[in-house]
Amino acid sequence: MSPQNAKSDKNTLDQGKLNNAYAFWAPIYDFVFGAVFAAGRKTSIEAAEKIGGRILDVGIGTGISLDRFSRKNSIVGVDISEPMLRKAQRRVKEAGLTNVECLSVMDATKLGFPDASFDVVIAQFVITAVPDPDATLDEFLRVTKPGGEIILANHLGAESGPRYVFEQCFAPVARYLGWRPEFQFSRIANWAAKNSNVKLLERRAIQPLGHFSMIRYHKAAEARSAA
Repeated sequence: MSPQNAKSDKNTLDQGKLNNAYAFWAPIYDFVFGAVFAAGRKTSIEAAEKIGGRILDVGIGTGISLDRFSRKNSIVGVDISEPMLRKAQRRVKEAGLTNVECLSVMDATKLGFPDASFDVVIAQFVITAVPDPDATLDEFLRVTKPGGEIILANHLGAESGPRYVFEQCFAPVARYLGWRPEFQFSRIANWAAKNSNVKLLERRAIQPLGHFSMIRYHKAAEARSAA
């Protein structure tokens, strides 16, 4: 990614505007997006559960996914939005989710954890809604243990056809609402190609209609030598 593109991304999704958007969505997020994102949450959590251990959920939001995790796993949740996180904290207390280790306000590009802290990093509907996706993925990789996985669930932009045209036209409006509808898988693939210890395990369309995808990356126990 060129410096010019990186600058454009950061200007497109301004963190202050994002914080305002998240504060707006917090009281109604579960009602508006609960059913829409349910399949993506379920699919990505099932994948994380197959690995288990200590799981970092980035962009935990209102905590709508927390009760789907097995109690045998330790869950750490972070989110940039304090209003969202307050709802998650209430949910943990009311449901008695003792497997939730902690919930913290945190920037995804500056995760406050040591290297190799988690068996799994999961991010549901996050990567298209951060100002710097590459730096965010770098942090996911840093805090994942060797042999662990990064699991993303997200809408990915079409590469051609009517949906591509719609997403490009809708993008300026969507940015004010907090995400990039035109964000394509190639952006993630280009990031992975620059990291020798990252391997794509799975890219799967999620129902309904396949507009969302689950993407799984494995972090090698040792960096692979360059070909």
